[in-house]
Amino acid sequence: MTPKVVLVTGVSRFLGGHLAARFAANPDIERVLGVDTEPPPRDLLRRMGRAEFVRADIRNPLISKVISTANVDTVVHASVTANPAGPTGRTVMKEMNVIGTMQLLAACQKSPKVQKLVVKSTSAVYGSSSRDPAVFTEDMGPKDLPSSGYAKDAVEVEGYVRGFGRRRPDVNVTTLRFTNFIGPRIDTVLTRYFALPVVPTVLGYDARVQLLHSEDALAVLERATMHDLPGVFNVGGDGVLLLSQAIRRAGRLNLPVPSMAVPTVGGFFRSARLVDFSPDQMRFLNWGRVVDTNLLKKEFGFTPRWTTQQAFDDYVNGRGLKPLIDPETVEAAERGILDAAARFR
Repeated sequence: MTPKVVLVTGVSRFLGGHLAARFAANPDIERVLGVDTEPPPRDLLRRMGRAEFVRADIRNPLISKVISTANVDTVVHASVTANPAGPTGRTVMKEMNVIGTMQLLAACQKSPKVQKLVVKSTSAVYGSSSRDPAVFTEDMGPKDLPSSGYAKDAVEVEGYVRGFGRRRPDVNVTTLRFTNFIGPRIDTVLTRYFALPVVPTVLGYDARVQLLHSEDALAVLERATMHDLPGVFNVGGDGVLLLSQAIRRAGRLNLPVPSMAVPTVGGFFRSARLVDFSPDQMRFLNWGRVVDTNLLKKEFGFTPRWTTQQAFDDYVNGRGLKPLIDPETVEAAERGILDAAARFR
């Protein structure tokens, strides 16, 4: 099914706004509606071209009127987010993620015109713990169920999406479990974290991190919208980086912190408005997370253009992050220490 009238949620943010812009540039799509509680930044609104911005709150049942009046046949739910805004951000974030999704799905269920639903989810639904497998496949559940934050929101959102799929089996439902986004143009908790001059890590741990370039994320969402590809898919770049490697590639200084002091350090960065760490994000920095992307490549038909390492390097270069210490000097010192240690074995 080729979509004719597409509604995109979360267009005031990078992903939703740029996705609406891509749809607006596609002559096969007759109408594009971009929904959010706040208008996109002026340059993003300009980029969205003929896409129509609708100031609406998906937590409000009135979203049903927007969908039915415009004869929307395809809904792309891109507003589920891990990035709270402002001092009351966490409460509002949960309401937008969970209550907003419930109202949006109720509106889709009422409208017989809706034939396709694409949902931006996250690999955070798998959680992060010491008992995790080397890689998560789509049929696996978390070893420790996320108890708070974005990860818990995403688990609830996916549950409501599955319920919708059972009630409306005629609708093509695609759920995309994205790894952490990175790139020079996107702003997330992780991009702010790696831009800190001194990057706190958990003493004794070196998490494996799998990343996805923001441009690949847009391409995946666009493909899911333009083709009938129902199912649940992990989406991440090939390869992994150890957290220590990523910090070194960004030219930052690593500050190992004892695990008991992590909440205090996280609170300091939050109060200084540098990075807003949530408990599930702190667990991610402990254990990391890697997902299997075979289904993405074989059934969905997409291979990310950037590997994890290439995506991270593009972020570093695009942001113009200047090394605080010359990486070659650090590597030479590390080699010297390792050589000296080897002589004493």
